[in-house]
Amino acid sequence: MMRIKIKIRCKQCGERFTLRGKKERGRIETGFKQCLCDNRDQVEIEEEGMVTGIQLN
Repeated sequence: MMRIKIKIRCKQCGERFTLRGKKERGRIETGFKQCLCDNRDQVEIEEEGMVTGIQLN
């Protein structure tokens, strides 16, 4: 298990979040559930400078 920094940007309202998460076996756990605008699915995830398509839990 590895601790990493994650940047999340909402594609609906543009809000940005910076979170710390745990990466294990290609999955990231941050505790992020939804944006302030209630968007749950349309987010851009950036891991330490890399845009990824990793599924959040």
